[in-house]
Amino acid sequence: MKVMIVDDSQFIHMAVKSALVPAGYEICGTFNNGAEAVEAYANLKPDLLIMDVTMPVMDGITAARKILSDFPDAKIMMLTAMGREDLVLEAKEIGIKAYKTKPFKANELIAVVDGLFLSCKN
Repeated sequence: MKVMIVDDSQFIHMAVKSALVPAGYEICGTFNNGAEAVEAYANLKPDLLIMDVTMPVMDGITAARKILSDFPDAKIMMLTAMGREDLVLEAKEIGIKAYKTKPFKANELIAVVDGLFLSCKN
């Protein structure tokens, strides 16, 4: 399963990689903002996009809207330090499959990602 990571923090890139690669996931690309994600998504066609909400250039909600408008079956998980309920609701309304707050433990992230893939098989 190919995973694309979008976050303006290099630390988060490494933390997500460190959690998911040993669990058998392939990281197909890492990007620093939503605009980069929108541009790269069509070429990479990841099985899952893990994206921060608050980033420079283009935020994660705007990027998710653009990606989902072109790829309605895209699996997107928002990963953010902001645990605001309004963002969770907005993310769900536009088709975000899961939401995880930072900081996270590796096993918690893996459980959410595994759950996304299991739910899509049913």
